[in-house]
Amino acid sequence: MQTIARRLGHQSLKSSTSFRAIYPISDHQYVADHKRFVTTIAPKGVGHLVRKGTGGRSSVSGIIATVFGATGFLGRYVVQHLAKMGSQVLVPFRGSEDCPRHLKLMGDLGQIVPMKYNPRDESSVKAVMAKANVVINLIGRDYETRNYSFEEVHYHMAENLAKISKEHGGILRFIQVSCLGASPSSPSRMLKAKAAAEEVILRELPEATILKPAVMIGTEDRILNPWAHFAKKYGFIPLFGNGSTKIQPVYVVDVAAALTTVLKDDGTSMGKTYELGGPDIFTVHDLAELMFETIREWPRYVKVPFPIAKALASPREILLNKVPFPLPNPDIFNLDKIQALTTDTIVSENALTFNDLGIVPHKLKGYPVEFLISYRKGGPQFGSTISERVNPDALP
Repeated sequence: MQTIARRLGHQSLKSSTSFRAIYPISDHQYVADHKRFVTTIAPKGVGHLVRKGTGGRSSVSGIIATVFGATGFLGRYVVQHLAKMGSQVLVPFRGSEDCPRHLKLMGDLGQIVPMKYNPRDESSVKAVMAKANVVINLIGRDYETRNYSFEEVHYHMAENLAKISKEHGGILRFIQVSCLGASPSSPSRMLKAKAAAEEVILRELPEATILKPAVMIGTEDRILNPWAHFAKKYGFIPLFGNGSTKIQPVYVVDVAAALTTVLKDDGTSMGKTYELGGPDIFTVHDLAELMFETIREWPRYVKVPFPIAKALASPREILLNKVPFPLPNPDIFNLDKIQALTTDTIVSENALTFNDLGIVPHKLKGYPVEFLISYRKGGPQFGSTISERVNPDALP
């Protein structure tokens, strides 16, 4: 048997030698120094990484990113952008195996790696960060539950990730996604916790990059979808205050693009904070008008003064930890969101923005809100404000 094995090994060696003679492989075509196959990931920002390929899904960007909060709204778009340029994405999740399932299709085979973890277990967090060289924190929740408070989700978890990244030694980039309007003086507890997280992260990792997007609009968003659902069910939406609060909503795809642009730069974004708002400033009433126009329903509002709105939303917060069962998650009457709406949330005058990243954000009217077409009565071509007897072929 050993003699046969030696003969087979000798024959395979000869055949491989002859294969090279017939099909010579030029090594310079497959190294990262060849300009065609080098990605745009900058060495200063992410170190001297092993990179090859043309920069697409099947390339190797050299980035191994642990994306905390990848199963959320912004997370799916960030994972898509990272996978599209050949990065390996580690996806920590704490729910069922179905939570990250939709993300696996976004990258090449083996590039999206779901990893179950416990955010309260330090060894579990270290395990999902062990192989990474980039950490992105998207963890966030706009309401509290019996298990997780705003302070734990937005501050303590971010602080823990920053400290572990500092001890890791191999984390080249840390990106924290906060919220526009985050301030220690904000009336919102969530925004206060976000501001505290920014401070502790920059203290632990002065080279970290912080992105502060405004309220994000997209297929799975948490503002236009609840409004449209409420309007279809009850025929109106409550307008807190008089709807004059100014906001600067941004398309979620633009935020994901900004995050990957930060990774591709030459390190100039390290240690900086970017405020990411859309190109237009809306009042809450203006945004609601855009929603009604898109779903083709007659705009009807019930103006609810802020004191009454807070009173209607308060019972859930009071009973949250006093009853022996979980309470429904708030959509419209969310006390913390109502608190946040008492002040304008727009980009600061001297802040770094999309322009500093070379990105032109989308205007909301048009493609970014087309997902609302699914709420139209009678189908995409119809709606309450258009006669259902109109011939669809005659519509533009």
